[in-house]
Amino acid sequence: MAEAMVRGLLASGSFKRKDITLSDIDPTRLSYLSSQYGVTTTSDNKELVKTSDIVVFSVKPKVISSVCGEVRNVATRDKLYVSIAAGVKHSFVKTLIGREIKLARVMPNTPSLVLEGTSCVYFGEGFSGEEEDLVLGILGSLGKAFRVESEGLMDAVTALSGSGPAFVSVFIEALCDGAVKMGLSRKLATELAAQTVLGTSKMIQEGVGHPAEIKDMVTSPGGTTASGIHSLERGGFRAAVISAVEAAARRSAELSEEED
Repeated sequence: MAEAMVRGLLASGSFKRKDITLSDIDPTRLSYLSSQYGVTTTSDNKELVKTSDIVVFSVKPKVISSVCGEVRNVATRDKLYVSIAAGVKHSFVKTLIGREIKLARVMPNTPSLVLEGTSCVYFGEGFSGEEEDLVLGILGSLGKAFRVESEGLMDAVTALSGSGPAFVSVFIEALCDGAVKMGLSRKLATELAAQTVLGTSKMIQEGVGHPAEIKDMVTSPGGTTASGIHSLERGGFRAAVISAVEAAARRSAELSEEED
């Protein structure tokens, strides 16, 4: 995700190579990132925090404690901090740092890797409007960025946009399986299914219609789509998707409590 962020920032022109420093414990990874993007790299987290205006904790939840413990003595309130550690509460990170900081909790998703991501942000106390816009702009370079007013909504965000790419991939795979069963090649079926999902999403984003309206646009009386939708409904498709989002949100909440 950090690499996706670097790619987006450079592609958008919002930051230059000289403005970005990446830290990692793996020297091979640092060598790759330096040669690929021309950015500064380091293995010294303390020095990175000291010299940066915006600090992004782009780490797995299991290592957030050690990373925050490493930099807590140099973390100051005049900087902006962004955590994308999944399921880790805002209050927990601040406790690890041990002082008041301006911290935003973010849930990005994997389409950020192709700059079509969705990021949701919960801003803690102390951010000015200009600082919030700056963080949203950085995340917007990965796709689209949205803010939520309550941290309690982050579990639903995690379930929808965080887990959503997996749910959509299962749907696309199922579309392909159906098409292969009816005689299409796997390659053509995959390309048709992926483009169909992409195009439908774009219609919704560009205001062509509500999802229900787009469904009705395609569904002719007595036609093929009506028969297919009947089969989906008979199989409990909607209920299964709703249950999947609900289950993922509950698990996200459980993981947050376990982390605490």
